[in-house]
Amino acid sequence: MSSRKELANAIRALSMDAVQKAKSGHPGAPMGMADIAEVLWRDFLNHNPTNPQWADRDRFVLSNGHGSMLIYSLLHLSGYDLPITELANFRQLHSKTPGHPEYGYTVGVETTTGPLGQGIANAVGMAMAERTLAAQFNRPNHDIVDHHTYVFMGDGCMMEGISHEVCSLAGTLKLGKLIAFYDDNGISIDGHVDGWFTDDTAKRFESYGWHVVRGVDGHDAAAIKKAIEEARAVSDKPSLLMCKTVIGFGSPNKAGTHDSHGAPLGEEEIALTRKQLGWTHAPFEIPQDIYEQWDAKAAGKAKEGAWNEKFAAYASAYPELAAEFKRRMRGALPENWQAESQKFIEQLQANPAKIASRKASQNTLEAFGKLLPEYLGGSADLAPSNLTMWSGSKAINEDAAGNYIHYGVREFGMTAIANGITLHGGFLPYTATFLMFVEYARNAVRMAALMKIRQVMVYTHDSIGLGEDGPTHQPVEQLASLRVTPNMSVWRPCDQVESAVAWKYGIERHDGPTALIFSRQNLAQQERTAEQLTNVARGAYVLKDCDGQPEVILIATGSEVELAVGAYDKLTAEGRKVRVVSMPSTDVFDKQDAAYRESVLPKAVSARVAIEAGIADYWFKYTGLNGAIVGMTTFGESAPAEKLFEIFGFTVDNVVAKAKALL
Repeated sequence: MSSRKELANAIRALSMDAVQKAKSGHPGAPMGMADIAEVLWRDFLNHNPTNPQWADRDRFVLSNGHGSMLIYSLLHLSGYDLPITELANFRQLHSKTPGHPEYGYTVGVETTTGPLGQGIANAVGMAMAERTLAAQFNRPNHDIVDHHTYVFMGDGCMMEGISHEVCSLAGTLKLGKLIAFYDDNGISIDGHVDGWFTDDTAKRFESYGWHVVRGVDGHDAAAIKKAIEEARAVSDKPSLLMCKTVIGFGSPNKAGTHDSHGAPLGEEEIALTRKQLGWTHAPFEIPQDIYEQWDAKAAGKAKEGAWNEKFAAYASAYPELAAEFKRRMRGALPENWQAESQKFIEQLQANPAKIASRKASQNTLEAFGKLLPEYLGGSADLAPSNLTMWSGSKAINEDAAGNYIHYGVREFGMTAIANGITLHGGFLPYTATFLMFVEYARNAVRMAALMKIRQVMVYTHDSIGLGEDGPTHQPVEQLASLRVTPNMSVWRPCDQVESAVAWKYGIERHDGPTALIFSRQNLAQQERTAEQLTNVARGAYVLKDCDGQPEVILIATGSEVELAVGAYDKLTAEGRKVRVVSMPSTDVFDKQDAAYRESVLPKAVSARVAIEAGIADYWFKYTGLNGAIVGMTTFGESAPAEKLFEIFGFTVDNVVAKAKALL
């Protein structure tokens, strides 16, 4: 029987050997946190390596994702489908062990981490999802949702601003099943952090409303176990375990220094470390008795089996709830979704209204919310402006079984928390702020796209059309930057019908996030045939046309579609052959087959004008270098919206002039 220290040393050996073989990586954190990980994973973590998707498993997040060999070692030793050959292939092309943990690449990895602070944010989202799902589905004597979220984090996570945003909210919401382990080793890339990080972290978290366990010896298994038991006993506060550790533990010359943080230890130092740890085995060699003690497959099957029995009893007592739980955890939409959502869109087309697209979004939320109990939405303190609440909205801080989150002014935290909610399962999260403030949320937006996970991101006040608040609040380059983000779908609808189609698309999309860009000002509804209505979902379609081939094509989105239609009327009256293309989603249009794209934007027509109150340069993709663009080339100004549109050239007369100049 190997000692606990030997079991932890298996992590240390695998980590330093893999980093050395790759000639890059971060051995220090895995070596420093190995003892904590051994206690948590072997004594407390409820998981099943043979079914990593078990609904009621505990979630484990490595927020300090640079220490990825820690989680790879844990997954391998515990019995997940991650063979030793993959550990030996660390950081190599197409391996299951990339440089930072990536969701979807490695079985058992719950979220992609590496950008510091976002892992703890995801963990907060997972804990919020667990509690809300439990409140919605659990019944007396039937606790089918009952698990913890554990997260490892280091000094870097603590310094990142997002950790302040999300940990503050976690304390306010009293997320008692969230337990964070702070790897307090005092070292970052630049060296000893006391030169730039002297926060009283314990007081900081206590002020958030967390339960803090101070002074845990991160290399003493008994002390670690006692701290975890204390944290699990506190049900009305999240817990922070402040674990004092030595980075690179076991290395005679590099432990406790930044030299072990982000570089291989070196062959000579590894040999010395093996000697100091008493580890006599060759690289990537783990003794059978250590494997047997780490193996969690049998225990995991037993734990899931016990839960399956609980769920069977639940299903017998509450068959409809059980079926709904299974549907939501699968991510499937309700059976009546397609018919009812399409009927709503057709009703909108039949009943024109001139309203702001942000209001159209709220009306759609109202209609779709009655169909989708999985909604878990929220806004970064802008609900009255974003219009993200509907009649069925219930704040989770008031009703644990609610469906709405008041995120406060925390755009970055909100977006990363929502990523965690998606990753947990059971919910469709939507978030909201002004389009300008996507800048605060940017990296979490990117992470949603990178992980290919669903989140609907509502961004209102979409242009200089918001008026008097001025250039600090008027987005210019944000649309283009969202559009050029890989795997991001972006919609800027022109009326209530396109707004509803955009929402429907975002809800049905499961392989990435969708940004919905809405106006503050009212937008006239466009007339459409049944075919045009169908084609909205293809990202771009011919809204107005002429007989035969057009001389000029006007391409527009959002509020500028009205301008294009006005210019169409003027030019047509003068005998010109004009086509108007409404393009609410460039990325969806780009995915259409070549024949459809040609039918909308025929190559033979080179005279094209793009009109959008956003950065002009993006549109050369559709107009060509010889086309014309009515767009922004500067920041905005503070003035009433109608005046701004006039001085920046968003007028029918200017569109007409641009078109004529091409003819």
